[in-house]
Amino acid sequence: MELITPGFGLVFWMTISFSVVLYLLLKFAWRPIMGALKSREEFIEKSLQAAELARQEIIDLTVDNQKLINDAKIERDKILRDAREAKETIISDARTRASVEADRLIEIAKEAIENQKMAAITELQNSVAAMSIEIAEKILRNELKDDDKQKAFMNSLLNEISAN
Repeated sequence: MELITPGFGLVFWMTISFSVVLYLLLKFAWRPIMGALKSREEFIEKSLQAAELARQEIIDLTVDNQKLINDAKIERDKILRDAREAKETIISDARTRASVEADRLIEIAKEAIENQKMAAITELQNSVAAMSIEIAEKILRNELKDDDKQKAFMNSLLNEISAN
């Protein structure tokens, strides 16, 4: 039964030991422990404030980043729209210039064809005239081989000229 009910001496010495340890703890350890706890509490408080400040800065940066992204998207869309308009303008100008150049080339080709046609007609007329003269010459030679025929032909020509 000794284990369940301690003796008076044991309780007395336990109380003295506890009081001495408590006194030593209060005298030498209590202030440093409390100071460490207080500094730890202050450190945790500062860390929480810094974390809140960092969280707010992250939110602000996120908003700023989103605004920058939106501005960049708007600028990108504007650049793309301007590029499309420039492309359409360039294509339109190129088509207009190509059409004008094609019309000019067609006119030059028509003029060249007309010139070639006129040259061919002139050449054909010259050839026909030359052939006509050759044919007339051959007919006259053949008809006027005889001296009597030549004299009669000359007289008829003279009569026609004087009649006019």
